[in-house]
Amino acid sequence: MTTSPARLWFLDWVRILAFFVLIVYHVGMYYVTWDWHVKSAFASHAIEPLMLLSSPWRLGLLFMVSGVASSLMLAKTGAARFLGQRSARLLVPLVFGMLVIVPPQAYLEVVEKLAYQGSYADFMRLYLGRYHGFCRGTDCLVMPTWNHLWFVAYLWVYTLLLGGLVAGLGSRFDRLATRLANLLVGWKIIVLPVALLSLARMTMLSRFPTTHALVDDWFNHAVYLFLFLLGAMLARTPQFWPRLEQLRWHALGLAATGWAALTIYYALPDDVLSAQAQQPLMHLQRIVYCLFAWNAMLAAIGFAHRHLNRDSANRRYLAQAVFPVYIVHQTLIVVIAHAIQPAKLAPGLEALVLVVLTLCLSFAVADIVRRSRLLRPLFGIAPLPADARNGRTSQQVTA
Repeated sequence: MTTSPARLWFLDWVRILAFFVLIVYHVGMYYVTWDWHVKSAFASHAIEPLMLLSSPWRLGLLFMVSGVASSLMLAKTGAARFLGQRSARLLVPLVFGMLVIVPPQAYLEVVEKLAYQGSYADFMRLYLGRYHGFCRGTDCLVMPTWNHLWFVAYLWVYTLLLGGLVAGLGSRFDRLATRLANLLVGWKIIVLPVALLSLARMTMLSRFPTTHALVDDWFNHAVYLFLFLLGAMLARTPQFWPRLEQLRWHALGLAATGWAALTIYYALPDDVLSAQAQQPLMHLQRIVYCLFAWNAMLAAIGFAHRHLNRDSANRRYLAQAVFPVYIVHQTLIVVIAHAIQPAKLAPGLEALVLVVLTLCLSFAVADIVRRSRLLRPLFGIAPLPADARNGRTSQQVTA
């Protein structure tokens, strides 16, 4: 029989704040040289070191926190009900998103990159018909696509694996979780996960580069599934989390050092190092990358445990709103960025406008969704409770 620990409020706040960081990060993707759906005329290397502040750890942290939330739900509901609820909450928004929310991103991508002249209706016929002719060289746009909603697809698969694992292990899952928590004390909290993450990065990244296509993304699965299951196990051991509060400043210092080292590494010209030195330095860089990523996660959780371990009306509202905000935010960024290009705003002002409009419109959509019985399931929010349908307020929020 699994345990059912108390709600970990501080991890709700970590999840909420991580999604806010995601919005700013995706606005930043419009201004860097890295490939993205639409690009600013001002795109350059200038803010790439700032993007590096969150890119190594943000998604890993979300998967770890999602593992915690999934494990707590599973302990309360049992495997069959848990898998049914999670499938409804994840698959319905994923399919709806691929058919309704994501297509404007793909449309504007081919308009900007390939000078597509057709209407949106013409494009949607191609999109739904799985047209594969939008190509730049060998790089072809796969349609239909899930774009930023790949996270939802991966989370659903990991949820199925967790449900099967707990159903198969029964009470042994809790015993393994206790052993893990007993192992992760002191310096081992930092060293052991970094060692495993570094091993995956050094052995798999070059062979399995990121695709977000689920079926061939083996390096990302090695990282994200590990963090998801780690969170799921540590959810059953509440004695673990105060240790991160004690380590928070050490973790922050190590993360800052790792970021500085990576910034220097990526700034080095290609011809500075000899061919013999490049391979060892690349492996060292991958270890530093994992050290930075893991310690940034530890610091975020540790500071949240210290300062945000409490419930509030704001937490309840944001915990419910954040998933609809996540679903619509990237489409809003792409559409708004494309629409305001003729204004030729200065890049700093334009970025501020993008952030403000995206946040305001995303939360406006979330507020409409949470009030609508029809829209709630399409955006991953639980149906309205009976008392809310009868006109009384409810405290219930989605997990």
